[in-house]
Amino acid sequence: MVSYDNVFFNASAFVGGLFLLEFGADRFVDHTAVIARRLGVSPTLIALLTAGAEWEELAVIVAALSQGRSSLALGNILGSSISNILGAFSLGIIFTSGEIKFDRSSKIYTALTLLFTVIFVLVLAFFKSIGRAAGGMLVALFVAYAVSIGYYIYKGVMAAPEDDDDDSDDDDDEDDDSDTESVSDSSESTLKDEESASQKVIPLTPLTPFHDEDNLTPHESVPFTKPQGPFTKTAPKIRKPPRSLTYHIFQLIAGFLALSLSGYILSHSVSSLADTFDLSGTVLGMTVLSIATTLPEKFIAICSGARGQNGIVVANTAGSNIFLLTLCAGVLFLAGDTEALVASVNTFDLLITTASASLFAVVVFIGAKRWMGIALLVLYFAFIGVEFAFYR
Repeated sequence: MVSYDNVFFNASAFVGGLFLLEFGADRFVDHTAVIARRLGVSPTLIALLTAGAEWEELAVIVAALSQGRSSLALGNILGSSISNILGAFSLGIIFTSGEIKFDRSSKIYTALTLLFTVIFVLVLAFFKSIGRAAGGMLVALFVAYAVSIGYYIYKGVMAAPEDDDDDSDDDDDEDDDSDTESVSDSSESTLKDEESASQKVIPLTPLTPFHDEDNLTPHESVPFTKPQGPFTKTAPKIRKPPRSLTYHIFQLIAGFLALSLSGYILSHSVSSLADTFDLSGTVLGMTVLSIATTLPEKFIAICSGARGQNGIVVANTAGSNIFLLTLCAGVLFLAGDTEALVASVNTFDLLITTASASLFAVVVFIGAKRWMGIALLVLYFAFIGVEFAFYR
């Protein structure tokens, strides 16, 4: 029998997680761009080590392994890697205006994503003969990948340009935005008041400038014109000093922690709801759980695309998939149930995983257009439909 109290609690947790998710995504995108500019490195590199690090996914994998549900963990890895491309990257393209041209860093890490995907699929296809050594190899690949990113960020920091006053114009902190909006609002209201005052009609008095008073009755009025001259003042624009780099790093960490916590809350609430309605472990991981755990990536993609941060859109997808297919998969292969993993391998899922990574590389290398994002999203909905129709 369905426990409606449990359903209500998990649904409420899901809604609360969405609010936390929106906060974290907004903070992350804003301050990633500022930090990258201050350090003189590509925003792609910063995002690869932050949003690209799927710590909430790793927490879900560890939780599934502790409960003896290796098939759920494997389904989550496969489903999340597909969702990051067809579900999140597609949204970033859709919410970006015009054609998108990606930089060299984006193309490099997209190619790495395709390479790691092929390696993961081959390891999974021959996992029965390779054994747990495959897990150690994937973890070693992740370590090499993380060290390479840290090295390039270090080089960027050492060669970073000096800060200038232009940073203050681009700091997208919410407090700065609200202050700027209040100043602009006050300026607009002042101008509107001046315009309305110029058209204001006042009663005729002896001090009123001459307006052919002989033709006016004592109760008539004349328009009052506000004097204009070189001494007329307008509201000055308030310019705030730039925030320190430490402040932006703190805000970036806060956004990252909010994203990780929201992913953990969303994944647990959705998995509990799916268990309540008796979904199989593989389908649960491929669909419901992967959708929930990749909601942060979808929000980041939307925010980044809308603000023109195309490098973050790619880094969000590439970094997430590399993290999933190396560290998360390596932990699963090292500690998971071998027999359950072999039984959970599905040829259709492996083909879709490889195909989505290939489409990701093609779109980044040739340049993205909005119709491409729509096509990828349609393919994702078709994939979810097939999973529920044939593999439930």
